[in-house]
Amino acid sequence: MKIKLILIGKTSDSRLLGLIDEYVSRLKYYISFEQIVIPELKNAKSMPVDLQKEKEADLILSKIAASDDLVLLDEHGKMLTSVGFSEYLSKKMNTSSRDLVFVVGGPYGFAPKIYEKAKFLLSFSTMTFSHQMIRLFFVEQLYRAMTILKGEPYHHA
Repeated sequence: MKIKLILIGKTSDSRLLGLIDEYVSRLKYYISFEQIVIPELKNAKSMPVDLQKEKEADLILSKIAASDDLVLLDEHGKMLTSVGFSEYLSKKMNTSSRDLVFVVGGPYGFAPKIYEKAKFLLSFSTMTFSHQMIRLFFVEQLYRAMTILKGEPYHHA
């Protein structure tokens, strides 16, 4: 199994990039992980929101295989503790050979056709975070989950 994170737009803050890269580097000891960055849409500000979500959906779907398990990082999703997230990942790793694909959508969320394909919605908080910050939070939580599964002290260090 491989875990992928699909993102709309690049991370522009070099400090965040450094931290994200640190956790991505740590993850290679635990699991196959890949970030897929989809370029932001051109002229998005002049585009109706629904059209923007549809175009982003087409780009996201072009990066997902029919056999992938799709998880959306969505404010309306289920919140898990770090241990709960590690248990979710463990179950997926032990019961499926499919790739597990997490998606951070664009600024307006996801089009209906993305929700229809999703197997699970995951929320990190009832608060709203920037799309730049959630990338860091995700890779840190993924790393934390891997250390929990291996019984390593990071979670309580």
